[in-house]
Amino acid sequence: MSGSTANGIVEQLTCDSTMEDSRIPHSMQKSRSDNHWRALRGELYYAFTPEMVRLRKRCSEACRRYNSATDALTRRQMDPRPLPAEWALQDMDDVQFEDDPWVEAPIHIDYGTNLELGAGVFINFNCTVIDTCHVSIGARTLVGPNVSLYSGTHPIDPRLRNGTKGPELGREIHIGEDCWIGGNVVILPGVTIGDGSTVGAGSVVTKDVPPLVVTAGNPARILRRINRLSESPEIVFVDGELEQDREPIPRASLEDKIPLT
Repeated sequence: MSGSTANGIVEQLTCDSTMEDSRIPHSMQKSRSDNHWRALRGELYYAFTPEMVRLRKRCSEACRRYNSATDALTRRQMDPRPLPAEWALQDMDDVQFEDDPWVEAPIHIDYGTNLELGAGVFINFNCTVIDTCHVSIGARTLVGPNVSLYSGTHPIDPRLRNGTKGPELGREIHIGEDCWIGGNVVILPGVTIGDGSTVGAGSVVTKDVPPLVVTAGNPARILRRINRLSESPEIVFVDGELEQDREPIPRASLEDKIPLT
């Protein structure tokens, strides 16, 4: 990219405009600047404007409070929204929230408002989410420790990148339902992982992953396909017996076992 081209892009970014996103209610759009909307759409934007810095500081404070609240009761940690009536016993009370996502502290998130978690998602400790753009994790997906989701990226041209004074951009990340993301996995901008897939520990995922596969490596590549539960002939039970409120758990054969966390 030439110097004049880079300068032209920077000038275009500093101009006022009325860009909107039809997917977002009109009332919500008015509360965000054009620069913010460019970030959400994956276009070049400035990350160090007062607005964007304020949003990151707000999320940083929320993460700090969450990470330091590990000894508090679940319903009293952070969320000020109205909750169901409290049950007498903590174990009984927790049942009311069994479909909520479970996030182990510490967790580190850039903005927070662009992160979407499905029912029953589990995120292990010390995960990082750079949610410049929308990042979604589907229902019942398990995320191992030290996993990093990077939806933000930077221009390759150093003259345009220009440290903290230049623009940056992002691409959405989507992880499907019933996935298993092993420990220390890195998922890069623009990646979609299909439902039911497994990503081996330490992998770097640079491209989309189809549903129902095991993928691992740096860069990650497909190792094998996954048979559905209905195709598994062998079943084991929790603690040696099947409880009335639990489903049987499939037992993988030895050749299917891959170290993932």
